[in-house]
Amino acid sequence: MKFDDEDMKWRVLSKEELFRRPWLTVRRDKVELPDGRVHSEYYVLHYPTWVNVIAETDDGRLILERQYRHGLGIMSTEICAGVAEKGEEPLAAAKRELQEETGFGGGEWELLMKTAPNSGAMDNLCYSYLARGVRRISDQHLDHTEDIKVHFLEKEEVLRMLKAGELLQAMMVAPLWKYFCLYTDLIK
Repeated sequence: MKFDDEDMKWRVLSKEELFRRPWLTVRRDKVELPDGRVHSEYYVLHYPTWVNVIAETDDGRLILERQYRHGLGIMSTEICAGVAEKGEEPLAAAKRELQEETGFGGGEWELLMKTAPNSGAMDNLCYSYLARGVRRISDQHLDHTEDIKVHFLEKEEVLRMLKAGELLQAMMVAPLWKYFCLYTDLIK
């Protein structure tokens, strides 16, 4: 659907970079709203492109990971996820992350969805892929801050966890719901 709302865009008057690290840049923008009001402290968080993968093994199980997430201070159950390197296409990043984190690869891949993690304050996108028929092709090759345990779960168990609110990471919950609604017959 096309909306006639181009007149609602804000005009950027200035940008000031406040903080830069490899995975995060914080910027303060001065913006003018359509009615002429000026907002001098609008903060934008720049992150690289994110990817995640719903990986289905050739025997039909889903690959989930357990790892510690320091932001919330919890052990978290998640699908494979990561960051695209500079210049790396999202699909290539997703395949690399799956192999690094789980040792699995191959199979048939398709883009499941593209989402904005938080379009009000962040300028990146997350690409969610479905990989079917993946198989073990290597050992894990984890980053220095990663300690990931790989689990192979039946689809019914993952759906139960999703319904029970046991999967918390929002950028993973959305593609999992889409997967269960469109690619399985488990949603009644």
